Order: sequence, then C-alpha cells, then structure tokens
Amino acid sequence: MISKNILVCEDEDAIRDFVVLNLKRAGYEVTDVNCGEDAIKEFNISGGRFSAVILDIMMPGISGIEVCRTIREKDSRIGIIMLTAKSQEIDKVEGLTSGADDYITKPFSPMELVARVDAVFRRISGTYQSGGSKKNLSSGPFVLDVQSRTVTKNGQPIELTQIEYGLMEYFISNEGVALDRNSILKKVWQDEFNIDDKIVDVNVRRLRMKIEDDPSSPSYIQTVWGYGYRWVI
Repeated sequence: MISKNILVCEDEDAIRDFVVLNLKRAGYEVTDVNCGEDAIKEFNISGGRFSAVILDIMMPGISGIEVCRTIREKDSRIGIIMLTAKSQEIDKVEGLTSGADDYITKPFSPMELVARVDAVFRRISGTYQSGGSKKNLSSGPFVLDVQSRTVTKNGQPIELTQIEYGLMEYFISNEGVALDRNSILKKVWQDEFNIDDKIVDVNVRRLRMKIEDDPSSPSYIQTVWGYGYRWVI
C-alpha cells in the first residue's frame, strides 16, 4: 500500500497554507516547508516516507528545479509536481527535464490540485494498467514488469520515473500505431485540466535519453511530425 504522505515546498505562506489545507481535506498526510534547503533536509531524513513532492519553482536560495533534480537522482519512483506561474514557460520545461512528472500553473483551484495529486498517486500505486493486463510486456530488447512497474533492456534495469514507465507501457501496448499527443496525455497523465501537450514532448525526450542507443536518432520512439509518436521495433 502506497503511503499518502506528501512533502510540500512553497515559500509563499498563503499558497502553502492553501495547498496543505486542501490536501489534508482530501485525506493526504502533509509535511510543509518554505525553502528548498528544508525540502532536501526533510526528504533526506524521511526514510522514504514521502510518495510525492510538490515544489514551487521560484524560491529564494535553492530553487524548486534544483530540489527536483536532487530528489529525482535519489528516487526514480517518487511523484514530483512543480508549481509554476504562467510567465515561467522556460522554467516549466526545465523542471520537467530535471525530473518532474507534472506541473500546476498558478492560480489553481482546489479541485485541480487534488485531481492532479490523485493522478500522481494512481500512477505510483500502479492501479491503472494498459488494457487491464497483468502480464509482462515485451518488445524487442525491452521487458516491462507490470507488477513492479520496472523496465529492463537486454536484461539490464533502466531507472524510469512513473511517467516514463507509463509512456513505455502505452507505446509498447500500441506498437506501430501513431499515437497523438492528446491520447498520450489522457492515458499517461489522466489529464482532466488541459495540460499543455509540450509536457509529452519533454518527457519523450527524457525517455529517449534512457532507452535509445542514439537519442539524437531514435530507433524505438519515432516522431510523427505534427501529430505525436509511434513505437517501432
């Protein structure tokens, strides 16, 4: 059973209080801090207690992006959501590249906040499966263990985030099929609030860096220009 413990890091008191209040109302256990330094400290002493982290991008001292990168290097499975302002377009991409699974743009409603956090926890707990199948998936040199949500290539494990695993599962389950970005969002992110589809491109780029022999000339995840992606073996 996945714990419903979340670490929230936001330097603005009003926003942090808003996030904490609504997550607690939704049944989550919340630890909150107001700076990146304390977020890293809490994560390090948590002993794996946290299943997800919510990070503001712009903070004094250590930024949310730096915190994200630090946490992701130590834990590939934890869910990471970035809080961003509409003007922080470049920071959104950098946050995703650094290992975040999702972002929420300020201002946001309690409904959106809880829905996005719920989606992260569904992915972490593995309660959604492609086609409801419990069997392992294999494609070329890759094997996906759907019970542990892990991936190997030629027998060697590949460290993937839950989003990256979800992409692999969806692609392999639809080998040779051109998948548009909107369908990928709905399946992998379980999108309910019209996330910008560039989140797909950034995560595909990150996945290619981990699974392709030559990420600059991908063999497995092929781009369908103006549409989406196709898995080819």
